[in-house]
Amino acid sequence: MLAVANRTSLGAVGVDAANRFHADASTLSLFAVVQLAVYGGMQIPIGVLLDKYGARPMITIGMVLMAAGQLVMALSPSIGIAILARILLGAGDAAVFPAVLRLVATWFPAQRGPVMVQFTGIIGQAGQLIALVPLAALLHATTWTITFGSIAGLGMLFAVLVFVIVRNRPPEQIADVSVNTDTGVVRVVTSTVDTGVGIRAAWAHPGTRLAFWSHFTTPFAGTAFVLLWGMPFLTAGEGLSDTAAAGLISIYVVSGMLLGPLIGTLSQRLPNQRSLALVLPAVSIQFLAWIAVIAQPGPAPLWLLYVLAVALATGGPASMIAFDHARTHNPSHRLSTATGLTNAGGFIAALLAVFLIGLALDLQGAGSPETYSLSAFRVAFLTQVPVWLLGATFIVVERRRTRVRMGIAPKTRRTR
Repeated sequence: MLAVANRTSLGAVGVDAANRFHADASTLSLFAVVQLAVYGGMQIPIGVLLDKYGARPMITIGMVLMAAGQLVMALSPSIGIAILARILLGAGDAAVFPAVLRLVATWFPAQRGPVMVQFTGIIGQAGQLIALVPLAALLHATTWTITFGSIAGLGMLFAVLVFVIVRNRPPEQIADVSVNTDTGVVRVVTSTVDTGVGIRAAWAHPGTRLAFWSHFTTPFAGTAFVLLWGMPFLTAGEGLSDTAAAGLISIYVVSGMLLGPLIGTLSQRLPNQRSLALVLPAVSIQFLAWIAVIAQPGPAPLWLLYVLAVALATGGPASMIAFDHARTHNPSHRLSTATGLTNAGGFIAALLAVFLIGLALDLQGAGSPETYSLSAFRVAFLTQVPVWLLGATFIVVERRRTRVRMGIAPKTRRTR
């Protein structure tokens, strides 16, 4: 929860950040782009370090790095220093979730792993609510320095608690292993992403590419909305109060938490139809909701904005289907590699979306809070459409190739 709260801390106060640093839209988007880029780039080194040292020190270091990043942000006098703060934050954030997944694998029976992972993800998303409501309220009641300094202090507290309380594995185990209590099978838990041949072999399988494009296409619109551009659009563009905008984004967070188990259950029941029945419909719903909002002659009615929030919330749970693809179509020794490639898809798309929206605002002369306008936001959010179309096209192509590889679809002349 704390890692997610740190990750999304700038989203609730984007307008305040733009005013504090006198940043245009492209520069403001750079904060999120750099943070996401560092998060994604750190996944391979984090996997290697996890295998060497285990989860406890990695989470502790991650908490310290996030605390350092927020302290630098609290005291930052310039954009350059603030970007350094987001680099530290992205590096610390990158260590937490993989390490927590490792704790799940080593402390719980293998049969309970999937449920615990889903539960962990759902609870973690509540961190967005922490960033959205208490953080923004604290900022408007106090100062920038006090607000981000407080998050830094909380991070150091959790670093100490993790170091004191958390252990890598149960005391009876001499290594990080996962135990199947039904069969007695013991497997060593590994996180390393293979390089060279392993990466090429994973990418060569169409199932891995299907996973990549599924994760590329489904969550980026919601990520861009909640990470940076949602609050400015709702307040400066749609004219909502800070409270109303925060409530609407809260609906996005809660809807994602509620939809996760439902989409997970449907994915389990439709193993060969997940792309057509769940992934592409989630993309279509997000696309149609945005088009409906953008097409309004004036500010969108509140009910339609709530529809948009729920539609965007489908992206996160639908994106988890990508990891099912990666797990299904890769042997165990290549699973970490395939998972890393899949995870990269979502971050690449989010980077594109956040940057393109900011760039479109700047090109329209609406790059600062004083010049934000509803018409400029509408054009800016249209930059998401090519990203959706690109991803959806490759989902269809790689789904076909995957089904041929599995022997459940006939070959065609174009399929090799």
